[in-house]
Amino acid sequence: MKLNFKEMAEEIKPHFNGGEGVFNAKIINDGTNKILMGRLEKGNSIGLHTHTGTSEIIYVISGVGTMLYDGGTEILTAGDVHYCPNGKAHSFRNENDEDLIFFAVIPTHEKN
Repeated sequence: MKLNFKEMAEEIKPHFNGGEGVFNAKIINDGTNKILMGRLEKGNSIGLHTHTGTSEIIYVISGVGTMLYDGGTEILTAGDVHYCPNGKAHSFRNENDEDLIFFAVIPTHEKN
C-alpha cells in the first residue's frame, strides 16, 4: 500500500506527551501500527513517555534532534535511526534553527 504524506494535512499537537510547544505530524493509524512523518520547529519537543505495548523506530530525514533515552542523550542527524523498545522511555527535542523532520513507525506488540 502506497502512503502519500504529501497529500495529507499536518496535525498540530500542542504539548505532545508533555513536551514544549507543538508537534506537527502526518499520522496513519490502522489500529495496529502508527506510521508518521513528524516535524519539530526550534525549541519544540515531544515529552518523555514510556512505550507500553509498543516500540518506536525513528529515522531522521533532516535537521538535528536531541533524544533523551535510557538515562543518556543522543544527538541524531539526517540518516540516523533511533529505536525505543517496548518498556523504555524517550523524549525528542529540536534545539537548532532548522526544522527537525523525521519518519517514525510505532508497532503494537501482541500479548502472548
